[in-house]
Amino acid sequence: MRLIGGKWIKRAAKLLAVVTGVSLLWPLSYSLLAPVVTPLMIIRLAEGEGLDYRWVNIEEISPHLSRSVIGAEDSRFCEHFGFDFEAIEGALQRNREGKGTYGASTLSMQTAKNAFLWPARSWVRKGAEAYFTLLIEIFWSKRRIAEIYLNIAEWGPGIYGAEAAAQHYFNRPAKDLSADQAALMAAILPNPRRWSATEPTAFIRGKAKAYRQRAAIVQRDGLDTCILE
Repeated sequence: MRLIGGKWIKRAAKLLAVVTGVSLLWPLSYSLLAPVVTPLMIIRLAEGEGLDYRWVNIEEISPHLSRSVIGAEDSRFCEHFGFDFEAIEGALQRNREGKGTYGASTLSMQTAKNAFLWPARSWVRKGAEAYFTLLIEIFWSKRRIAEIYLNIAEWGPGIYGAEAAAQHYFNRPAKDLSADQAALMAAILPNPRRWSATEPTAFIRGKAKAYRQRAAIVQRDGLDTCILE
């Protein structure tokens, strides 16, 4: 019985070593290579959606878009190490007060989720998200995190990344997006399968106006310096 138990322990240890090795090499490889595909892309493709994904370097993405996204999603992106504990505490407080359900997901956390994980909500996935967030903060620069986020974010059914989204919505490359167009694209990110940058509701137009103002603050205060050359 001890021998049988010992074999299972050795097998479990080997499996754990393999899983750990893959989980380290996967994000490490993305520090140099562009993702070929993400789990979310595969899931959506299996569900019958298309796949429009066009990688471009961050130099080929309008600074208006990166500033709009930072202003909308994570104004302390350049300051934190993957987790914005001030935002987390604020979200917990609002949730305790019954003011709706709030999250505090940073761009790093969203990038980890988009690059390596599945979209379902669960404590297991949140734990994996935290693990991969730490890894990408260790292995990647902030500029690389922003570059991968902007290239793999879901921007509509079957549309991934800034280049595909810019071509789809505005028939122009991502590098030529105007401040208004960038703000509209940032405004639909929370639910890109429901909202459209070219057919914005009054709600989306309002968000876009606010995000353009935030983008101006990001530029003025240098909140995007970590992704600049």
